[in-house]
Amino acid sequence: MATNIITRKGHEALKSELDHLWRVYRPEITQKVAWAASLGDRSENADYQYNKKLLREIDRRVRYLRKRLEDVKVVDYAPEQEGKVFFGAWVEIENEEGETKKFRIVGYDEIYGRNDYISIDSPMARALLKKEQDDEVRVQTPSGEATWYVNSITYEG
Repeated sequence: MATNIITRKGHEALKSELDHLWRVYRPEITQKVAWAASLGDRSENADYQYNKKLLREIDRRVRYLRKRLEDVKVVDYAPEQEGKVFFGAWVEIENEEGETKKFRIVGYDEIYGRNDYISIDSPMARALLKKEQDDEVRVQTPSGEATWYVNSITYEG
């Protein structure tokens, strides 16, 4: 079960997507459907069928976003978090081979399309929570246990 928290930036992105879909994209596709329907036989009209399908996908996404925005709780940075890994932190870690990774711990809805974000529900994020700089972190992976060290922790203001 995904945690229902989100960063302020992530919440604004979801609201922006909903606004764009509802106010810009949906009316545009609705016009195309009306135009294609005016041409006559809808059963063999590819424009009509494609845009009608697209309209259903838009409506499905709009319903999801409206429900999701009601369910999520925005978590803002608090000064007490400084120096430790909590939700919203940018964390740089390093393993014994010298390989480094840097990512931000965010909500489930924010990770798509971003290689530098990980979900708060991921094993790595769970292992990192409340750790401080220079702490050792052990994470269970499909290939066994991995050891990482926390190099830095920062928060966006």
